Amino acid sequence: MAYSSLEQCLLDLEKNGHLKRVTEEVDPFLEMATIHHRVYEAGGPALLFENVKGSNYRTASNIFGTLDRSKFIFRDTMEHVQQLIRFKQNPINALKNPLKNFSAGLHAINALPLKNPISKPVLFKEINIQDIPLIHHWPMDGGAFVTLPQVYSEDIDHPGIAHSNLGMYRIQLSGNKYLLNKEIGLHYQLHRGIGVHQTKSNKKNTPLKVSVFVGGPPAHTVSAVMPLPEGMSEINFAGILGGRCFRYIYKDGYCISTDADFVITGEVFPGDNKPEGPFGDHLGYYSLQHSFPLMRVHKVYAKRNAIWPFTVVGRPPQEDTSFGQLIHEITGEAISNEIPGLKEVHAVDAAGVHPLLLAIGSERYTPYLPTKQPAEILTIANHVLGTGQLSLAKFLFITADESNQLTTHDISSYLRFILERIDLTRDIHFYTNTTIDTLDYSGDGLNTGSKVVIAAYGDKIRDLSTEIPSSIKALNEIRGVSLVQPGIISIQTKKYIHQEEAQKEIESIKQQLNNQLDDLKGIAMIILCDDAHFVGEKLNNFLWVTFTRSNPSHDIDGIGSFVKNKHWGCNGPLLIDARIKPHHAPAVELDAAVVKKTDKLFSSGGSLHGVI
Repeated sequence: MAYSSLEQCLLDLEKNGHLKRVTEEVDPFLEMATIHHRVYEAGGPALLFENVKGSNYRTASNIFGTLDRSKFIFRDTMEHVQQLIRFKQNPINALKNPLKNFSAGLHAINALPLKNPISKPVLFKEINIQDIPLIHHWPMDGGAFVTLPQVYSEDIDHPGIAHSNLGMYRIQLSGNKYLLNKEIGLHYQLHRGIGVHQTKSNKKNTPLKVSVFVGGPPAHTVSAVMPLPEGMSEINFAGILGGRCFRYIYKDGYCISTDADFVITGEVFPGDNKPEGPFGDHLGYYSLQHSFPLMRVHKVYAKRNAIWPFTVVGRPPQEDTSFGQLIHEITGEAISNEIPGLKEVHAVDAAGVHPLLLAIGSERYTPYLPTKQPAEILTIANHVLGTGQLSLAKFLFITADESNQLTTHDISSYLRFILERIDLTRDIHFYTNTTIDTLDYSGDGLNTGSKVVIAAYGDKIRDLSTEIPSSIKALNEIRGVSLVQPGIISIQTKKYIHQEEAQKEIESIKQQLNNQLDDLKGIAMIILCDDAHFVGEKLNNFLWVTFTRSNPSHDIDGIGSFVKNKHWGCNGPLLIDARIKPHHAPAVELDAAVVKKTDKLFSSGGSLHGVI
């Protein structure tokens, strides 16, 4: 159905058994986020907190907590959106089926934003930042944050909603050196549209006007995180997905969403920054304190009976996992159609999304040659690493499969396919001194690190071992060893001290194994880690530890390694040092005392009894 407000959506969820109300008083400092975390982990319902300590406003979370619930919210519009995306990708096919696509075409009228003559809904009351539920998510967070914002900005050279950007960039409301009610922090990362807008404003020495919308129809929230095709705006998409035009007005020169529950307006001046963070982020670690743009608050508005939506991010999977799943459901093959030869790409949520991409491409360059080896997939890999947010990938595995039986979403089988075929002397390609995700602290500094493409194609060249080789068991100074999956071994070694010491330790392992290649022929990858049992216990543990704690140029080595004509390779297994380094950010952990405090809600008589 076409929701006109967040509350209408929540009532619909409640009516259909997808929402629970929490009537007890809940503290926004850690307690609320802990409750959310526990309910999400149990696959529980959306939550409506009706009694928020220190605030007159209700809060809601876990709205998009499962893919099924997200699809339920958009049950009346999903098919139309998918048809329109297919129409954009292949208009000829759409014209061949005009009746089938007619309703989707009619639905597209909702893409047009509507200037609303009625300004009262969101402008019902002017409030202060301190009146908002100031939710503190993790113990080491620098203050309270907005975690489901829709941050709106316009192109100074082309003002107006037609050339706007709507993105989800976290907002710090309190803490650090921010003046409460007057200043907030605006954190955005690489490859974000707002950065283009601020750059243009800075060149003209003009402040960038920014509006932060919170709440409103759920389609507005989803549109802020959509990786949309070139030429389609988030505002247009919000109307199509929501089945209702995006409604807005202008006040004091700021665009105001008249459907939002809250709106914060303000200006970002050139060179005006303050320390933002720390914040427990979606890689499962804290993003640390860094200088980010300061937004000087102009006015804050709330509608009557406004509801503040929030989510909690941390080690995946979390609620934002469902965003990724929903995006995949909506866009289908949009990304692969954008890149010639690319059949499938999967940003692995368990590894924090950007650290690990798995891809399947085509190999059509040299069908006349009897030997199969990577060719076209190397071209595709470069295209992937030059496309939007895919360019933030740190590890990119890519292969081709003529049988069309392989999928990137069966991660274990995909890795097995790659490792059975990889030629370690040929198939490893490094990109050094480049950009990586802002939230990834495995590199040399903020936004700085390296990438590696592992492109394997051809006939199977090895049988992967399902046992730990005796040569690995006999290694000196190892403290544990585990089989992660066929062909992958985790080794627990000493705590990482610094790079020079680590290199000595790795050289020692290499010397012990250089003459054991026959014993190692079924092993393609060895992970050095702090807890071999943890890494080997679950696939998600392996993915999280290996790809969030390693910088390819610094932390990849190999048995029998060599450099020939500036190409690196190895004759034995890859070694990846995935130990925690001194420069890494700490992992997020729930506060045990707060967890115990929230037990009362889940016990007999509590609002959430039986939920977990």
